[in-house]
Amino acid sequence: MLDLTRVKPYGDTLNDGMVQLSFTLPVPYGDEGKEAARQLAKKMGLEEPSVVYSKDLVGYSYFILYGKSIHTVDFTKIEVPKVDLDVMSKEEVEQYIKDNIKRNIVVVGACTGTDAHTVGIDAIMNMKGYAGHFGLERYEGIEAYNLGSQVPNEELVAKAIELNADAILVSQVVTQKDVHIPNMTQLVELLEAEGIRDKVILTCGGPRLSHELAKELGYDAGFGTGTFAEDVASFIVTEMVNRKMI
Repeated sequence: MLDLTRVKPYGDTLNDGMVQLSFTLPVPYGDEGKEAARQLAKKMGLEEPSVVYSKDLVGYSYFILYGKSIHTVDFTKIEVPKVDLDVMSKEEVEQYIKDNIKRNIVVVGACTGTDAHTVGIDAIMNMKGYAGHFGLERYEGIEAYNLGSQVPNEELVAKAIELNADAILVSQVVTQKDVHIPNMTQLVELLEAEGIRDKVILTCGGPRLSHELAKELGYDAGFGTGTFAEDVASFIVTEMVNRKMI
């Protein structure tokens, strides 16, 4: 019987705790490395850990293991901060702009700092969009400007000022050593220094960006994986009306 107060991973049968994990160790390939991986998995709280695959990475070793988790979580007490809005379709967003804003809105987006991965910002902004969801460039009533990758924050702010942007979108995929934190913080500081932070809707997105983190860093909203253009567009237009940015 399912008990949502004591949820465990599911493998073959309910509550068996079976999980699969993989990692790399800086040790030579061989039986000693496999045993090191097995002992490490056991210290992680896995019962009966078993190395089912390993590979020599020339001085390092890669492992895939199976094991049974001894831990549970209380699903009934989990609360995740997230963007609270009713997502509209592309056509509904376009009509909302006509009815409530009555002018074209300007959206500027970029991968900032050293980030060269444009897959996220392209999915949201480019005309073809992603997975059958058209990007903002295709929306009637939205002027979308995708600045691409490795855009310095100063350049993004200057472009937003030049275009009198209503919203700024920031994509951050490269997050090793939390490099995205100071980069995103700097953007907020630059907007504040220019006196326009309260005049734009500032959102961000990426695999490690949550709405909670975005708010902590001074953004209006944060979108994670599985986000489409209509999610972002719905937030921008409703936020503009709520803040009377029309």
